[in-house]
Amino acid sequence: MSGPEPGGLPTRARKDVEKYLLPQERAVVATRRHWAVLIEPTFKFLPVFLIGGWLLLLDPDNRVSSTAGLLVLVAALAYYGLRVAEWWMRHFIVSTRRVLLTSGVIVRTVTLLPLRRITDLTWKETLLGQVLGYGTFRFESAGQQQALSEITFLPGADVLYRRVSALLFSSDWGGAASGGDDEGNLDPPPPPPPPPPVSGRQDTEPIPGLPPQQA
Repeated sequence: MSGPEPGGLPTRARKDVEKYLLPQERAVVATRRHWAVLIEPTFKFLPVFLIGGWLLLLDPDNRVSSTAGLLVLVAALAYYGLRVAEWWMRHFIVSTRRVLLTSGVIVRTVTLLPLRRITDLTWKETLLGQVLGYGTFRFESAGQQQALSEITFLPGADVLYRRVSALLFSSDWGGAASGGDDEGNLDPPPPPPPPPPVSGRQDTEPIPGLPPQQA
């Protein structure tokens, strides 16, 4: 199974892959969330933006309403700009060892889950997700609740599901089906078994150097 090489990724995703993956890792999946994640912020932004524009143009000579309208416009644009920047900067990355979610505009945060800890993967698509082409991944892992238990708005989730499932449950990649530690390092091979005991009589040659026996 071939995965995306760092040189073929978008600039932002390539920077994350080069910065956060170990030299021995290879990115199998690297994508940002579907643009549909911006639908809710857009519906929140537009009414506030229109109200701010209305206050600004209602009475240009009225400094109170004009100032209030300008502040509302600036706040609405700042809110929407942060949401768009967060969507642009957040990437879902699956390597041959780990699942990572990079996020943050000013302060970057990297959340990871070793493949070895994943015991099951659920893929869910809502009706809107089937129309627009996105879905949700839900990871089940051994031990306590993980921060990466659910990743929403993943584009082409059906293709991603097949690729990630093949990676997780294949011993070739150090996933959940293979041995090794939490970083995907394979266990050393067991020592060879001792040779079986030899039964029956064995003739031995006389030890050289011994004096001959006297009759």
